[in-house]
Amino acid sequence: MVTCQWCESDTARETSDTVYWELPDGTKAIEIQDTPSIHCLECGMTYQTDETVKEIEDQLFLIDTSKLGKSMTHEALMAAPRLLKRNYFDFSQ
Repeated sequence: MVTCQWCESDTARETSDTVYWELPDGTKAIEIQDTPSIHCLECGMTYQTDETVKEIEDQLFLIDTSKLGKSMTHEALMAAPRLLKRNYFDFSQ
């Protein structure tokens, strides 16, 4: 059982959804299919957890985004080869 971050209802469920993400350099946005998401049956909000957002943003920062198409699955994005081992500009760790 998941509590909705928006309305605090306990009717939220894990799901997957298509999201659109702007690349770190701002050159374009891509469609990411089957992204882990939370959907609340009470308020109708569908969103990604902070952990999923960070995972996507880090991966987009660490890979060669010039090789990305307009659309891909979350699994394919996470499997893309990295140019760096980690995000050395993230000082929150």
